[in-house]
Amino acid sequence: MRATLRWAHSDLRSHRGEALFLVLATAGIVASLLLATALFGYATNPWQRVFTQARGAHVWLHTDRAADTGRLAALDGVQSVAGPYPTASATVAVRGTRASVELRGTAERPDVGRPLLTAGHWLDAGDPDGVVLETRLARALLAQPGDTLTLPGTPRTLTVLGIADSPERRYRPGEQPGLVWAPPAAVPEPGGQVIGLRLTDPGETDYAVQRAVTVLGAGAIGQVSTWEQARAEAQGDNRLLGQVLGLFGLGALLAAGLAVHGAIGTRIRGHLRDISVLKAIGFTPGQVVRVFLLQHLAYALLGAVAAAALTQALGSRVPGRLGDAVGVWQGLPGHTLPLFVVPACVVLFIGATTGLAAWRAGRVPPVPLPRPAGAQGGGLSGAARRVLGLPGLRVPVGARVRGRGARGPGVQASDGAGAPGADASPGVRALEVRVPPALVLGWHKAFARRPRSLATVARLTLPLLLIVVAMSAWTTIDRFHSRPEQIGLPTALTVRVDAGADERGTRALLERDPGVAAAYPGVEVAALVPGQTATIALRGLGTRAAPYPYALAEGRRAHGPDEAVAGQGLLDLLEVEVGDWVRMTVGDRPQILHIVGRSIEPENAGRVISTSLDTLRENDPRLEPALYQLRLHTGADPDEVAGRLTEAGHGRLDVHAVANPADGLSPLRGVVLGLVAVLALVGLIELLTAIGGTVRESERDMLALKAIGLSPRQITGITVTATACTALAAVLLAAVLGLPLAHWLIDAQGSSSGIGAGIARSPSPVLLVVVGAGAVLGAAALAAVPSARAARRRLADTLSAVA
Repeated sequence: MRATLRWAHSDLRSHRGEALFLVLATAGIVASLLLATALFGYATNPWQRVFTQARGAHVWLHTDRAADTGRLAALDGVQSVAGPYPTASATVAVRGTRASVELRGTAERPDVGRPLLTAGHWLDAGDPDGVVLETRLARALLAQPGDTLTLPGTPRTLTVLGIADSPERRYRPGEQPGLVWAPPAAVPEPGGQVIGLRLTDPGETDYAVQRAVTVLGAGAIGQVSTWEQARAEAQGDNRLLGQVLGLFGLGALLAAGLAVHGAIGTRIRGHLRDISVLKAIGFTPGQVVRVFLLQHLAYALLGAVAAAALTQALGSRVPGRLGDAVGVWQGLPGHTLPLFVVPACVVLFIGATTGLAAWRAGRVPPVPLPRPAGAQGGGLSGAARRVLGLPGLRVPVGARVRGRGARGPGVQASDGAGAPGADASPGVRALEVRVPPALVLGWHKAFARRPRSLATVARLTLPLLLIVVAMSAWTTIDRFHSRPEQIGLPTALTVRVDAGADERGTRALLERDPGVAAAYPGVEVAALVPGQTATIALRGLGTRAAPYPYALAEGRRAHGPDEAVAGQGLLDLLEVEVGDWVRMTVGDRPQILHIVGRSIEPENAGRVISTSLDTLRENDPRLEPALYQLRLHTGADPDEVAGRLTEAGHGRLDVHAVANPADGLSPLRGVVLGLVAVLALVGLIELLTAIGGTVRESERDMLALKAIGLSPRQITGITVTATACTALAAVLLAAVLGLPLAHWLIDAQGSSSGIGAGIARSPSPVLLVVVGAGAVLGAAALAAVPSARAARRRLADTLSAVA
């Protein structure tokens, strides 16, 4: 045991840098996986906790006032109901901030879909103007209990009594109205009613919606929302962050395992004599394997424990969403289990890869076998043979040679007679290109042993490939901010107007603003899909004379009658493709549209079908615009334009900035940087391993290289060239494989979220060249120091190494 510890200690002293990088890489991998676990828990558990405690309804149906909703309680599979509650749409304002809301008349605190108070108290019968706001709405309005809300255009005011969490769909400016619980007296003229259904089997949600629509009639249904939609919105970007962290963490773990495997294999080849001595003095194969296994398990365990301890102690102090996620995750029951399981799995994986490589050390014979006299790789290439003095390229004598005269720098011409290869035919001149021997021999050294060289290139390619994927993700996020019109956000502001507003006057008011380039009138209504299992968003934006500039990923724009474009989420929901006709129901009117293109739709999970306002008016001539989408001039500030329009509208305009899905992905930038750093550490470990192996293998060639007259600088250049060639091959392979992989991963995520494929963008060629050149030059610089030290070793040391 003492000899084992002494040998391990000696090996650690000679490989301090490699051990440090392995510990840091393991710590980064474990931290990434723990943060991914925290984000998944943060994305899922808070909403699930609220849904469970509130006894949330699985289906919410918005109907007209005449619908007989009492019959829904008798449907099979319905456990209990909430409501019906009278509802009215309104706009509230406080301290200059406005929001569209749904006033829900509630006499008593509901038993199903029960709001969970976080501040203040519930409704008071003695205060007919007191209301309770949903948490996300209150946060958008910066409202607290005791604040007074105004209803623009009316003399009414409301007093905030409390703030409550709800498992229903969250407030989104311009898309989903906020929820306000109010006494029935505060909803004197309801425009409809809402009823919630809590089911015995949540998996039968679609069937329950279909039965409810059949009982009430399609014309009575205004909108259907389900618990699955609410959960998806609540998870939102946090789940995406968790997926990114988990994916790159697992990729980095695989790369680290391969790097450790390669490092041990290279070290075994360099320590064959030491291993043979250990066996000669009595070490068993199992003891030799345990030396390597315990040593690398100690490195992995140290990194894993450090990462787990830092995540537990300091994770909640990280600013932004990551810190919030870790804080919530630490408060969840059972969070200690992954805190131990994740590091243990990482250590076991690294141990498994270490054991596979260390098993080879146990098979080393006690008496070293003589090395084969011939090289295992192929023979010298033509360029290498010319460096050794063989004839160069031959061209006709009459051929013109570029350069000054018939000769140029680095080119030697000779006639057929008296030159090597004098048997050349007359009229032929040999050109011998003087290639530096270090370049040719370095290239040969890098790729002569093909199985080993390919394995080294593959191990170095994996972290570089993941870095290319991370750069593509960064570029795609930047594109959401810099070119939003290419990802389905051609407009910057949404303006909602009161019912009965003059269309021409409103449009003229909007287009008079110097920052507005175009104003597109439109409406958005809920439509029942075929089968009556869900509702989608049917939008009519722009006119045939001034069409709305949709971002198309497939097909063409909708120009003719009954033509429309649809998002990926709607195509998946209806199981249709571009070119199909679809039928939907708006109220009691059927609407049949021909899908001629697929648009990139970041809203409503892509469950949107869009046509022109003229097409919808053909089915309902009384339809008037309820909103306007504003495209701004380049350089115009959306906040300033919104302020001017709000002031010019005198309270009649509700102006909101269009939500950009990339706004919630800001923490992903820091995540990408951290993952790139971890992957760079893994790549550095593999690079140091390759350099060490190349330097050790060159020791037996040192005498031959010095004998043919190569200087120490040229011998150093051979190792540097071999390392640079290996890094260059890995960089090129990572670019060739990483760019298509990044496009596939990003587009797959876009398709699964409903936005659709076609959003991925590759890094600029300049950035790829800079990163690739930096990797190659960095590898050459790292190889220069150990190779120069080896080239200047004493002759006796070289003879000892060869022996």
